[in-house]
Amino acid sequence: MSREQLVVQQARTAFLTGRSKPLDFRAQQLKNLKRFVTERQKEITDALKMDLNKSENGSKLYELLSLEGEVNLALSKLSEWASPRPVAKNLLTISDEVYIQPQPLGVVLIIGAWNYPIAVTLQPLVGAIAAGNAVVIKPSEICVHTAKVMELLALYLDPEMYPVVTGGVPETQELLKQRFDHIFYTGNSSVGKLVMEAAARHLTPVTLELGGKSPCYIDKDCDIKIACRRITWGKYVNCGQTCIAPDYILCEPSIQNRVVEEIRNCIKEFYTDDPKTFSDYGRIINQRHFKRIMALIGDSTVAIGGDNDESECYIGPTVLKDVTPESKVMQEEIFGPLLPIVPVNGLNEAIKFINEKEKPLVLYAFSSNNKVIKRLIAETSSGGFLANDCLVHFTIIDLPFGGVGNSGIGHYHGKHTFDQLSHLRSCLIKKLSMERVNQMRYPPHTREKLRWARILLLKQVNISRWRHLAQAAMLAALAAFLVQRFLR
Repeated sequence: MSREQLVVQQARTAFLTGRSKPLDFRAQQLKNLKRFVTERQKEITDALKMDLNKSENGSKLYELLSLEGEVNLALSKLSEWASPRPVAKNLLTISDEVYIQPQPLGVVLIIGAWNYPIAVTLQPLVGAIAAGNAVVIKPSEICVHTAKVMELLALYLDPEMYPVVTGGVPETQELLKQRFDHIFYTGNSSVGKLVMEAAARHLTPVTLELGGKSPCYIDKDCDIKIACRRITWGKYVNCGQTCIAPDYILCEPSIQNRVVEEIRNCIKEFYTDDPKTFSDYGRIINQRHFKRIMALIGDSTVAIGGDNDESECYIGPTVLKDVTPESKVMQEEIFGPLLPIVPVNGLNEAIKFINEKEKPLVLYAFSSNNKVIKRLIAETSSGGFLANDCLVHFTIIDLPFGGVGNSGIGHYHGKHTFDQLSHLRSCLIKKLSMERVNQMRYPPHTREKLRWARILLLKQVNISRWRHLAQAAMLAALAAFLVQRFLR
């Protein structure tokens, strides 16, 4: 038996004890997770510095703050999320208990990514714990130091219920051979397909948080200076290694040079004249990705940057102008600090360009014209849409975060994670009385029975609108009377 198989088996055995079901247990584990982040903050930020050259404050801002918010929300809403959820009834079931009961799925596998290795691994874990699942946690092996820190979770969480499995591709492949009740993967679409294929062997549902080329349309009539300031921030955070970073700009040729100059000014303001020595400018994760990103420049025209140092995996903030759809940089997700500008002749051409490609994780649009924004929402499809800013929709915990089509399957954040990693069980509890009410469904099926079935089944009643249970009881009595009166 492999180590991975043994870990999964132990997690399932722990889950079957039922100890993760009580809300007190879940709340305590969430508090312990929060304590891990607090007590190990120095180890976490040091590891992120070594893996991605993230500054201490940058790591706190982009990795730990959102995680803290997820834990706080889950602790405050846990009882509400886990409670039975009443639904509207029809007149035939007016006296019955009808509700949705969230239940744990079982054993969940979370495979994290390397670009935000703490946030994208532990945020889904928050929802999985809150939902009462056991979880096998697989951090990315590319972030060696951060994965090592993640092993310390065993000192805070139930080690059988929430084991951490480190290692590379062989360990991940072995995990994917095992049967899980849900797999949550964050990464690229190529690996996402392999995860989905492995899950299909066990009919295991998946959440795939992928990515793709997220477009950014700039309307010529908007405030270009502010637009470029926000785009520059969104693109070069984490050295462009962000799944929701603006991948490329679409704008009319008449404003392209202005866009270039405004971005140039913002790069200097944010990262100084020498980003390489600036503490808040990161590095490419490894030399393989460095070479991949540099090769994407191809024969494109470099308008800003292009400076690089392979020994440090450094690529400066770079803008490419007059990029064509056929350019190499437009054939795959960049995931680095290259920002191509593709000239288009207005909104219609931009919409056509977007719709001819795979559906992106997010679509950005900058415009002062609400009609432009509404058209982009109505005539395109993407996991998310954000007008006049970048990235910040990720900070809204009540918004579901996820892709569509090639950019992902499923969504998470806050209650959405809880629901994604729960079985929402339909429950109806009927009494063994008032049998006369059921007469309409028993043969022989007459026209009169059909008429009253239509009345009793199609009339929806939301009990929450009734102030007193007595009123609901009166409705039930009325339904019974009608049936007895007309079906005798």
